[in-house]
Amino acid sequence: MFVQVFQGPVSDAGQARAQMDRWMSDLAPGAEGWLGSTGGVTDDGTFIALARFESEEAAMRNSDRPEQGEWWSGMEALFTGEPEFRNSSDVEVDTPGDPATAGFVQVMQGRSTDPGRVRELMAQDPTDWASFRPDILGSVSANHEDGEWTMCLYFTSEEAAREGEQKEPPPELQAIMEEMGSLNVGEPTYYDLRQPWLDGPG
Repeated sequence: MFVQVFQGPVSDAGQARAQMDRWMSDLAPGAEGWLGSTGGVTDDGTFIALARFESEEAAMRNSDRPEQGEWWSGMEALFTGEPEFRNSSDVEVDTPGDPATAGFVQVMQGRSTDPGRVRELMAQDPTDWASFRPDILGSVSANHEDGEWTMCLYFTSEEAAREGEQKEPPPELQAIMEEMGSLNVGEPTYYDLRQPWLDGPG
């Protein structure tokens, strides 16, 4: 899987949603290899979206379409600052539930000193997430260049997510979380999408 992340401050969340709807109606039918997109605008006006493709080649073919360039010109005009882009072919997807039904999405971004070790720790995690955190419907994790990473978490609702955050993790998970935290460079950035846009083929 290949993930494109793009983000930045926008002038109007409604216009951004309308432009994404236009992509869905006019461009999605011809976007070969597109698997779905998650996006939204935070309370402070930051737009962020993750587009998932079968491969980097499929994503590049989509980017090269003339109609994609025309659509992006309209989208780019909505940003009040320079939009940022992050790509990744190093993607992990976990779906204990159905992310398409999420009522709240949180995107986290940060940088790690040892992405390889983080992958090992995540693979070792013995937690039965469906039992421990039934509010978590799924996640998409993407590693970028220079140790940067993006993680998208899908929750049943914000209320359930906040309640789940207060739960005491089992000792094995606590140890993993502490080691992963020790590998972070600074504090991660959190983007809360209280009205997430969850789009997919069909």
